Amino acid sequence: MARVSARTVAAEAGVNQALVFYHFGSVDDLLAAACQRGAEARVERYRAALEDVGSLSELVVLARRLHAQEREAGNVALLGQLLAGAQSHPALADPTAAGLALWVTEVERVLHRLLERTPLHGVVDVPGLARAVSASFVGLELYEAVDEEGANAAIASLEQLANLLSAFEELGPIADRAVRRRLRRTTSG
Repeated sequence: MARVSARTVAAEAGVNQALVFYHFGSVDDLLAAACQRGAEARVERYRAALEDVGSLSELVVLARRLHAQEREAGNVALLGQLLAGAQSHPALADPTAAGLALWVTEVERVLHRLLERTPLHGVVDVPGLARAVSASFVGLELYEAVDEEGANAAIASLEQLANLLSAFEELGPIADRAVRRRLRRTTSG
């Protein structure tokens, strides 16, 4: 990201350098617009698949598939550069955060839908969980570059947790009420 210049962008696009400034005002504004547009396109691409998820286990399976596709497309490396660049270049922070927020919103929708059928409904902070899931996904994507085996083990652990949580979906009404009561007592104190 540090080497991005109007000249480089213009040469890659096959246009005059002045057009970058005319349409975007600055290279930072161009990067912000590209970040936002890229995130919108990626979320839109996967929205239907996210809407079709029927269990937490299915969500983890989909996350694995998205991870592979995004890594193959080079988006994992790009996200890593944006996150690193935002640390020292504040102009990248807001558009990077806005792009991540699009993903968080989609994950939150799925979690609300999946958890409403379980005793976890009303107990778990779904917006916070959506952020934790999204942050974990980003972290694992970056972590994989230095420890692929460790990242795979972490994802396998998430799959195990999702499978355990899916047991809540299969509880009968009496067990469901008992678990809900116990969870409320545990989380209210």
